[in-house]
Amino acid sequence: MSDVPSDDRSWPQGRSFYHYDKLYDRRNVGYRGPTFSYASMPDQYVWAALQRLELAKTDRHPIFAEVDLVSSHTPWTRIPKMTAWNDVGNGSIYKSMPAGRLTRGELFGDHARVRAAYGQSIEYTLSALVSFVQHYGERNLVLVVLGDHQPAKIVSGENPSHNVPISVIAHDSAVLDKIAGWGWENGLLPSPRAPVWSMDAFRNRFFRAFGS
Repeated sequence: MSDVPSDDRSWPQGRSFYHYDKLYDRRNVGYRGPTFSYASMPDQYVWAALQRLELAKTDRHPIFAEVDLVSSHTPWTRIPKMTAWNDVGNGSIYKSMPAGRLTRGELFGDHARVRAAYGQSIEYTLSALVSFVQHYGERNLVLVVLGDHQPAKIVSGENPSHNVPISVIAHDSAVLDKIAGWGWENGLLPSPRAPVWSMDAFRNRFFRAFGS
């Protein structure tokens, strides 16, 4: 299953090439709230919709889903805030959140301010993810969480690396036991001493660990 809230048009390759059996995007998750800069909807709503549309079903098969989170996407001029999960509804609650007065040009004209805004967006995205796991997570839930690229160079600098963090989150300790030999660190913030692997190396280790 693919859940990409930034998509707003048909993506036939999702079925024909990637073989997803369901495709969710901004048109079919029931969102009735405002956009937040680039993000068509807040990350918390993305999680809430996934729970409502798929995970809450009692007669479902196991689900493998790619879920894209976009609240940390540039330009960071409007960042949502967490709300109670029971209040998320169809997203109309977000209409009451301040729209913000900064334009992209104004924000990007202040290096310190744009870096702070990026940090706030990451804090929101991770808060939504952690809160979802705490509120809805069940024993069989496993998340592989990774960044797809560095932010704009106004945040990351002129010569950033291509490294992004990867975390495996699971309620069942047996899942983490399978990767205990990787030498990974606890928590969602790896230190400079954490191992660095290419994406294909991670893929191969992951498949070996879980028997594929």
